[in-house]
Amino acid sequence: MNTIIKNGRVLDPAHGIDMSCDLLIKDGSIADMSPNIEVEDAECIDASGCLVTPGLIDIHVHLRDPGFEYKEDIESGTRAAAAGGFTAVACMPNTAPVNDSKATTRYILEKAAQVAHTRVYPVGAITKGLKGESLAELGDLKNAGCVAASDDGHPVTNGEIMRRALEYARSFDLPLISHSEDLTLVGDGVMNDGFVATELGLRGIPWVAEVAAIARDVMLAEYTGARLHIAHVSTRGAVDIIRAAQKRGVRVTAETAPHYFTLTEDAVRGYNTNAKMNPPLRSGDDLEAIRAGLADGTLSVIATDHAPHHLDEKNVEFNLALNGIIGLETSLPLTLRLVEEGVLSLSEAIFCLTAGPARALNLPGGTLEVGRPADVTIIDPEVKWTMDPAAGRSRSQNTPFGGWKLKGRAICTLVDGRVRFKR
Repeated sequence: MNTIIKNGRVLDPAHGIDMSCDLLIKDGSIADMSPNIEVEDAECIDASGCLVTPGLIDIHVHLRDPGFEYKEDIESGTRAAAAGGFTAVACMPNTAPVNDSKATTRYILEKAAQVAHTRVYPVGAITKGLKGESLAELGDLKNAGCVAASDDGHPVTNGEIMRRALEYARSFDLPLISHSEDLTLVGDGVMNDGFVATELGLRGIPWVAEVAAIARDVMLAEYTGARLHIAHVSTRGAVDIIRAAQKRGVRVTAETAPHYFTLTEDAVRGYNTNAKMNPPLRSGDDLEAIRAGLADGTLSVIATDHAPHHLDEKNVEFNLALNGIIGLETSLPLTLRLVEEGVLSLSEAIFCLTAGPARALNLPGGTLEVGRPADVTIIDPEVKWTMDPAAGRSRSQNTPFGGWKLKGRAICTLVDGRVRFKR
């Protein structure tokens, strides 16, 4: 069936397109982009007053499948993703078993083909079992379908192993995603080191724990010539290091998450475990630096680090609560807040959710180019709504944004031209 998306504001930052026109989808692909398209027997979707963008892409998601399906699984996680406007997600390997083998990668892809509401791109492990001791078979993982490798949730603490991983991955042009933290500096810390931690009597994690580890990995990427992507950047020092490296021509990209440009360590007051994450929420100065890094393109990707947990894993003492929050259904409106506040233009904001992540991991998508698969998100930028965790599509509800008044929402998500979510 042919589909025409009519009367929308078509925004494709990858090609500098921002115009009012129609979008024609034929046989699952973008066929035309022009005003007043008329095709017999085509289904029409009225996008009046809405943005029509490339399908949003999230390259940092924990689907918890296999092994932790009580928190999330491929079906529920991608259902939440589609409701948030995402047409593709990259899922991290800290599952049980760890995705460090062709068999686990095949399981993810085969299950996704049966139940997923979006595209699913597996990320394989850098080291076997995420233990940091010996390299996983990165070539086999790429051949099986992995788009990148990461020990996310764990840093590769041994510099020599990280060097070898970068050299090995370079031969396959496989990006490595760095979870950067110096565990000797993290120690028993549970939140950002500073006044709030002292006031609450909680052990702090200093900003240098992130920055020192990022500095090492950036230098190793420079030394090896490999591709490196830095996950969940949260500090001013990290932005400064990445910016300088990019100016030197180092092949490094970086992401941040909505909570790092929206919240500060003050959200932890009251011992709010839904504000506990790794890296932790930082200071107001760090938040401003993250926003500046997005504005100048140092941080070209906004990713959720969607990390669902069961209520019993959050409804405990702060020191015992697990790190992480859900984010697939709040990422878009929180990003649009940056537009309202003048931090990003609308095109820059959509770039960070589409072309930026696609380029960071060499993924298809991120554009509405004619001939490409019709992964499309239709966004109502003016709709106002209240975030209700219980009404979300994820199996988990661990979010600090419950009760927030938000503006902007995906109203229709299409993958290969098929409607996978409609509000």
